[in-house]
Amino acid sequence: MTSTTEAILSAPGTAGPVQLHDPAVRGFASDNYSGVHPEILAALAAANGGHQVSYGEDVYTARLQEVLEQQFGPGIESFPVFNGTGANVLSLQSLLPRWGAVICASTAHINMDENGAPERIGGIKLLQVPTDDGKLTPELIDREAWGWGDEHRAQPLVVSITQTTELGTCYTPEEVRAIADHAHSKGMKLHMDGARLANAAAHLGVPLRAFTRDAGVDILSFGGTKNGLLFGEVVVALNPEAADGLKFLRKMNMQLASKMRFISAQFIALLEDGLWLRSAEHANAMAARLRAAVEEIDGVEPTQATQSNGVFAILPEGVADRLRKSFAFYDWDAARREVRWMCSFDTTPEDIDAFVEGIRRELGSK
Repeated sequence: MTSTTEAILSAPGTAGPVQLHDPAVRGFASDNYSGVHPEILAALAAANGGHQVSYGEDVYTARLQEVLEQQFGPGIESFPVFNGTGANVLSLQSLLPRWGAVICASTAHINMDENGAPERIGGIKLLQVPTDDGKLTPELIDREAWGWGDEHRAQPLVVSITQTTELGTCYTPEEVRAIADHAHSKGMKLHMDGARLANAAAHLGVPLRAFTRDAGVDILSFGGTKNGLLFGEVVVALNPEAADGLKFLRKMNMQLASKMRFISAQFIALLEDGLWLRSAEHANAMAARLRAAVEEIDGVEPTQATQSNGVFAILPEGVADRLRKSFAFYDWDAARREVRWMCSFDTTPEDIDAFVEGIRRELGSK
């Protein structure tokens, strides 16, 4: 180091890190609430220091491509991005012409929770299909899969499914294959929003590629933030021939990271030795523990199958608001008094037991 740099780094009076929250406080609002897995923090530290070529021309991003090929097979293309909304918009744009539309479940994240980004940023029409469990089927897709050649209708050219769904349910490989075959037979492509892809694999007990590439998915938004990363997702073109212009669309959509090595290093740490699966299995197990406990409490009515790291339930009037004074969680459908409880990689059995005790207390249950 130069003398100037040494002086800056050793200057007295430099403030240390400030912790503004109580790390003992836990909640069940979102798996985004959790911190960063220690192994991911270690990977970030290892990737730090020195200089690496920017904008993805670094050794970590090159290694990530190899690691992803181990999971999904050779011939894929990967594009690290900042967040899930960017991954979804980028993926869908690469599959569609300007006049194209996307068929999705009405509860899909791209429809409900991205503030119109697919429409406003991507210029994409979303054709929504109501579902009871968040899952599409070929029959449900056909409610909107029509009107090709009609200049008055946005052309349905892509189907988007979420794995696991926003309701915590999970597509089997056979269900994904049926959707892919149906979509492809009608000239449509298949996108998978995999924000909780790891939780699906943990539930199904199969490799990631079994319900993605091997099942006919064309492009994947592979999530990491909900599974212990600091930030970052990866767009994985499982069928690169189906996607066009990803390299340019990523920059246009403000998703090209200059210091991309810090996204890539996190995914390498997540994927190389099975951290992704261990973390997802743990989060799922904590949700199963919570589900089993609340099923024994009179007044709690579970509403969806618990197939990942979320539990959905209806509570009596006023209980949710009282319980939220001690534990953070969200309403899912306030009109029905339906709530959502999410578990994370760092949720502990003690967290679940304390929460269950809180529910029992508010319901006056022993």
